[in-house]
Amino acid sequence: MAAARVPLSVLDLAPIPEGGDAALAFRRSLDLARHAERWGYRRFWLAEHHNIPGVASAATAVVIAHVAAGTSTIRVGAGGIMLPNHPPLVIAEQFGTLASLYPGRIDLGLGRAPGGDPITARALRRDPTAADAFPDDVLELMAYFAPPAPDQPVRAVPGAGLDVPVWILGSSLFGASLAAALGLPFAFASHFAPAMLEQAADLYRARFVASGRPGALEVPYLMLGVNVIAADADDEAAVLLTSLQQAFVNLRRGRPGLLPPPVAGYEASLHPAERFALSQVLSATVVGGPDAVRRGLADFAERHGADELMVAAQIFDHDARLRSYEITSTCDLRPSSSR
Repeated sequence: MAAARVPLSVLDLAPIPEGGDAALAFRRSLDLARHAERWGYRRFWLAEHHNIPGVASAATAVVIAHVAAGTSTIRVGAGGIMLPNHPPLVIAEQFGTLASLYPGRIDLGLGRAPGGDPITARALRRDPTAADAFPDDVLELMAYFAPPAPDQPVRAVPGAGLDVPVWILGSSLFGASLAAALGLPFAFASHFAPAMLEQAADLYRARFVASGRPGALEVPYLMLGVNVIAADADDEAAVLLTSLQQAFVNLRRGRPGLLPPPVAGYEASLHPAERFALSQVLSATVVGGPDAVRRGLADFAERHGADELMVAAQIFDHDARLRSYEITSTCDLRPSSSR
């Protein structure tokens, strides 16, 4: 029997392009989600970021509702919610509401980063030690989704008794260890923090425990983030990539902005240290025409044993972004027979 195809999903930051605004970003996100649904993508996730001019998905649950309302079958979720920014009860209520409105279609990925700089974290009233309580907060949140006990003093309404799949997100060994200990699916942010990918994947699989908790898994499930910039020709894709490259360099220089248009030859204009930094942070990136993208994604999935790939594509032009996801959707990836 042939192995099942490795599913592909979409990670969207609702990017605001230069010359555009948040309203345009939201319209484009919904349009992308509708196309992704037709092209067979499994999930459409949005991420919580704050005080970043080019990212419109700060009110993540609200944008999820917008996308879920305009689609029919694709799973929609958070990749992720930065839980230390919020009381677990509030997130349980928000995602209980979403799951009640769109049953069987909502995912909740949880991270412990602030989703912004230290000044923004203070504006969010985030306690500097909040990340230390992340494991306990995850357990509290999951408990709100369980069927309530008769004498339970605090319940998530809505939320209690609903099947909202919880994922752990991470870019380090901490997230891998927690996901393994709790028997939860793990999504690794290799699309922007690939340095510890191999160690985290190995640790997650080695330490995974089927906890028997509601919503937990019997076997590990690893989803990996990957940037894919696809076009009809290799050289076209290489130019499209420069928007993502500029965004990372601008962020590193402390000047984050709107998503810039592509600039041919951009990388050659950078200082060698910046080119090296780009090569490191974007090492989990596949760029090229259809054949190059199929080979690159197949190699990435095989090399790391991914159960699912979460595809990010920060592309300035909306039609070019749609075309990139369309090309990517045709990649027929199969899991490694050696896993």
